[in-house]
Amino acid sequence: MPEFFLELFSEEIPAGMQYDAANELARICGAVLADLSIENIKTYSGPRRIALAANVSSEKPGSVVEARGPRDTAPEAALLGFLGKYKARPEEVVSEGGYFLLRRDEPAVSAVYLITSTLPSALARLSWPKSMRWGQGGDFAWVRPLRRLICLLDGEVLPIKLGPVTAGNSTEGHRIHAPGIFSVSSCSDWKIKLQEHFVMVEEFERKARISKYLAAQLEVKELRWVEDYELFDEVGGLVEWPVPLIGKIDEKFMDLPSEVRELSMKINQRYFALRDLNGKPAPHFAFVANLEAPDDGAAIIAGNERVLRARLSDARHFWEMDLKTPLDQLLPKLENITLHAKLGNQLQRSGRLADLANLIAIELGADDEETRQVEWAGRLCKADLVTGMVGEFPELQGVMGGYYAEKRPTDWDGKIVGPAIKAHYQPRGPNDAVPRGLPACAVALADKIDILCGFFCIDEEPTGSRDPFGLRRAGIGVARIIVENRLEISLIPIFHRAYSNYLSDGIDVTNIMGAIKAFHFVAERLRVQLKNEGKRHDLLAAIFSASEEDDFTYLVDRADELQGFLKTSAGKDLLAAYRRMDNILKPEFDKGEDIFGSVDPTYFREPEETTLFRKLNDILANLPVWFGETRQVGLAMKEFALLRDPVDAFFNRVLVNDPEPLIRRNRLRLLAKLRKTMYEIADFSKIEG
Repeated sequence: MPEFFLELFSEEIPAGMQYDAANELARICGAVLADLSIENIKTYSGPRRIALAANVSSEKPGSVVEARGPRDTAPEAALLGFLGKYKARPEEVVSEGGYFLLRRDEPAVSAVYLITSTLPSALARLSWPKSMRWGQGGDFAWVRPLRRLICLLDGEVLPIKLGPVTAGNSTEGHRIHAPGIFSVSSCSDWKIKLQEHFVMVEEFERKARISKYLAAQLEVKELRWVEDYELFDEVGGLVEWPVPLIGKIDEKFMDLPSEVRELSMKINQRYFALRDLNGKPAPHFAFVANLEAPDDGAAIIAGNERVLRARLSDARHFWEMDLKTPLDQLLPKLENITLHAKLGNQLQRSGRLADLANLIAIELGADDEETRQVEWAGRLCKADLVTGMVGEFPELQGVMGGYYAEKRPTDWDGKIVGPAIKAHYQPRGPNDAVPRGLPACAVALADKIDILCGFFCIDEEPTGSRDPFGLRRAGIGVARIIVENRLEISLIPIFHRAYSNYLSDGIDVTNIMGAIKAFHFVAERLRVQLKNEGKRHDLLAAIFSASEEDDFTYLVDRADELQGFLKTSAGKDLLAAYRRMDNILKPEFDKGEDIFGSVDPTYFREPEETTLFRKLNDILANLPVWFGETRQVGLAMKEFALLRDPVDAFFNRVLVNDPEPLIRRNRLRLLAKLRKTMYEIADFSKIEG
């Protein structure tokens, strides 16, 4: 099959747009060339070009079009509409079997004609997140000025036009190493010649070169890079001929917080932060140049070091200015920052977080002094929103507040309050660590529960894929913090307190059920999280359904114990017995049979009835202790396993549908009591498999 090759060459394309543009190019060409049996589509993307190669047939085969239209007695308007749909002439339609019938031979269409007639308009619709207009009249939009266009079919130029550019067979190499224009005859010729002209067209090749050469230099200097694959991917799209280099950071900037230094390097300059072999920040940085300099990059390194000095000097200015004012003196400025039009401002929120963190700390067993420190951390955790550093780098919210609390404590212990503030946004994503330690956990939970309760109480819940306020992330954060730290805390009172705090601030949170809905939302996030981890989410659902407990750690423990129990022969038999029992009771309940009354031992006729009845009473008497006071879940499961023999004996030797109605009803009630006892453990109807 002939090769179709297309290159769109422009000024620099932002790295974040290249991959998506190449994918859209593949989609557009796939649709346009579908009738040519397009195969082996391959795309390329880089700083100045996106390209595509594919194999296509030389023509679209001819065909016969047949379509039945309206009845031949239909109004003329119906026939005209049918003709318009198929762009047919009246003489192409015949009457057959009472209907108008279109039968037309479609001739073969050459690939040249199909591509030249349809591809330009399709390419003009390629969308960019941001684009520029130019050309005569400014009526053509592209991400950056489009300079060249290659369009080849089997080596021959198809002179399509896109905006102000007409296709040819010429492209350009590296701006510095190989300036000028050269022609190509195929995709492979294009790749080889660009390599000779210092352009690597494959993204994976550029990244491999960066990784190889950077690793070699780091090994010599006994350094390692701070892994940042998002930045690594971006840098791979900024250079055509990557040359990794390492520069030095002035020692006077090494006392800045590492987050400040590294974020400034990343955001402003796309530099990689480095560590020594012990993991401590090193006074070096790595970057990727786009050329091989004759002095081995010495001048390039020196220039980048000068730029970095200026950037870090700005960061030091913000750092020193912010440290002049203790965090508590910044709190009044939070009144000018709106959380949400319906949820008040950040000053109000700081008070709510202080109260909520205080309550959580008490529930987690903190002493009076630790609770006081937690309350300070909750009150101060949003104060850095008005600092110069966070204004410059919003990504450092919380982190800077933690540093400032440590450096300028007034009425609080910076060693406790600072780390708690730093960690209160954690976990920021699925791969982020949860906060550790009581103060950090208390403030992080307060932050997330307050925001969840607030938005649910004004009916701003996530819908489908829409979650503009990050409530799913907050919900998963609450669940992870509790379970991964094994915190024993009752959550519903915390959500109620969050709701009351909004009312105390005079905020009209109209949905009074929002707090409970927010709690159940978090519980559902926990189930989703466990499912994603490959755990038995159905068991957690069974535990949640059967229990009003709101301590996630305890509920997960119960689910784990239940999973272990169901792996035993006793567990499997009891699950089978539950389903057998449910099949007996459900029809009786549907018929209106009174199966939930008290069991009367005087109607027992078989010893198996008595044995089962006594065992159920023993278990029910001890459940409040096992699941309440002592939380001996493992012991409860062991005792529960002892039901296996009396249940088996009952089903093997007792006829439930006894001819005597009172005996029959009593036996149904005994089964209902068994069902109720099992429900105290879990809702076995929700267990899969």
